[in-house]
Amino acid sequence: VQLQASGGGSVQVRGSLKLSCQASGRIFGIKNMGWYRQAPAKEREWVATITSSGTTMYADSVKGRFIISIDDANNILYLQMHNLKPEDTASYYCNADGYWRGGKYYNDPSWGQGTQVTVSS
Repeated sequence: VQLQASGGGSVQVRGSLKLSCQASGRIFGIKNMGWYRQAPAKEREWVATITSSGTTMYADSVKGRFIISIDDANNILYLQMHNLKPEDTASYYCNADGYWRGGKYYNDPSWGQGTQVTVSS
């Protein structure tokens, strides 16, 4: 499955942004979809995951501020971000951990291109 992230931009502290990740194929049933981010000179870090059963998990740094959700009908993964902080500045990447084909699940991760989020004080 191919992923395309969008929705990044520049926002002031305590602002909000909503990121979208459009998949080229059906995402219903993908076991785990998530968001990661990478700030300059830092390693990519996990932000949030949503499982095929709807369970959501968040990094401590974003818990209570970010919401991950999925629109299965339109094959879109979202990340709603509230109360943004300067330390949230990063390029954000969406991820799918695999896909279904012919009744079999392939653990073959896909990544979208990054969308830049810049939070200024």
